[in-house]
Formats: sequence, structure tokens, C-alpha cells
Amino acid sequence: MDINYRKVKQVLGIILIANFAVAAIKIAIGVMIHSTSMTADGFHSLTDGSSNIVGLIGIQFASKPIDEDHPYGHKKFEMLAGLFIALMLFVICGKIFVEAVLRLFHPVKPEVSLENLVLLLVTLCINVFVCIFEYRRGKQLESQILISDSMHTRSDIFVSIGVLITLAGIHLGIPVIIDPIASFVVAGFILYAGIEIFKDNSGILLDKAVVDKEQIKSLAMSFEQVKDIHDIRSRGSRNELFIDMHIMTEPDMSVEKSHELTHHIEDKIRENINQNAQIIAHIEPFEEEDE
Repeated sequence: MDINYRKVKQVLGIILIANFAVAAIKIAIGVMIHSTSMTADGFHSLTDGSSNIVGLIGIQFASKPIDEDHPYGHKKFEMLAGLFIALMLFVICGKIFVEAVLRLFHPVKPEVSLENLVLLLVTLCINVFVCIFEYRRGKQLESQILISDSMHTRSDIFVSIGVLITLAGIHLGIPVIIDPIASFVVAGFILYAGIEIFKDNSGILLDKAVVDKEQIKSLAMSFEQVKDIHDIRSRGSRNELFIDMHIMTEPDMSVEKSHELTHHIEDKIRENINQNAQIIAHIEPFEEEDE
């Protein structure tokens, strides 16, 4: 298994334990004090832990080596896992929305205590640590699943802040109707996180362009032998970036020199854009247009 994938699995394992602990605390408090927003926040945290499990499964498949049927490897399993996480968020969002609507017609005043607010504050601090740690490791390891999962946890932070403010408000005498209203806000944050994760991962699966064409052209044209460049395309992710282009050079350039030029261009792109870039260049003869 690739060393990056081993490290990604270690990060996901650590965060899995933290997320389930946070979810258990929030759901238990939410049930005890009869708070829909608190319980909703707990289920949101539960999806954090569930998404870690999905991530671990996705990484297990993504880390498989190249074989005869998969010459480009299995790395897109990581993006499929990200899409599944987005789907989980959409389902939880629907569940919270329905429960909030029911609580609007049958309101129950949460039994808020200072101890419960302190516990919620502790879980919020844990989420902040998890989000920062996971995002930084995702960038370091160039792992899309860690970055997606950290976005999920980031939404949990804002949700928890909202719930904390809501329960504190009820404790100070604000009408109980604010609790189901806060649940709608929770559902909104979850929906937003799901959409962002869906967009990021589906873009990679659909081979969305990931590098500005002009940047690639500028780097390639910095070589004197390159007279023109066109049909530039890019796809993939930071962990595995593919770029192909048509390069026009002098007609009498040898195959050996053309091959050498292509490698120099690839090295420059790796140095300035992404060290994991793989370049495929189609060499064409350049001819001056008659005036």
C-alpha cells in the first residue's frame, strides 16, 4: 500500500474515535434535555464518524495497485467515497428537517443546564481541533477524502456554535420556538456541506479541468524550442494530475531532442504546478504562415 494511504488511514482512525465520542455526548444531552437542535447536531456529528468509516473503505480500495484492467489505478474510489459521504449528509438533512417541522407543531422546552452547555462547548473544541488537524493532513498527504471529510467537520463547528447560542438563549428566557428554527439552520449547514463535497468529488470523476491553460502554456512557451502550443487539457486531482497538449517545434528537430524537450517541460510543470503531474505531449512541426 502507498505510504500516503497508510497515513490517511491512520488519520481517519484517530478522527473516527473522536467523532463518535462527540456524537454520543451530543445525542445523549439532546435526548435528556429534549432539544431537537442539540439532537440534530448530535446526528450530524454521527455522520462525521460514519463518513470516516466510508473513507476507510474507500481508501482500502483506492490503495490497490495498478492491474491489467485498471492501468490508471484505483484512486477514484477515494472520490466515490466522497460522493457517498455527500449522500449521507443529504439523508440526515432530510431527517432533521422533518423532525424540526413536527416540533414546530408540538414544541417541547429543552431542559437546559449550565453543565450541558459546558459539555457542548467541550465537544465544540474537539471539533475545531479535528477539523484543523484533518484539513492540514489532507493537504500534506494530498488526500481528497481527508479534505472532504474536514469540510464536513467544519460545517459541524458552525452548527454547534448555533446550537450553543440557541440553548444559551432558551436558558436566558428566549421563546422555545427558537429550538426547531435552529434545527432548520442545522439542516441548511449540512445541505451546504453535502453540496460542496459533491461538487468537489464529482468534478474529479467527470475530468473537470484543474489547471489554468494559460499557466501551462506560459511554462511550455518559456522554452526556446517551443514555437506554439494548443489543445491543452488537464484532469485529476492534486494527488494524481494528468496534462496533455500539442507542442509545435521546428520540423527538423530529432526524436531524441523532442523527447528531451518533453521531459524538461514536464519537470518545469512539476516544479511550478504540481509534483505529481504526468505530461503527455504530441509533438507537431511548426511552419511559418506565408504573409
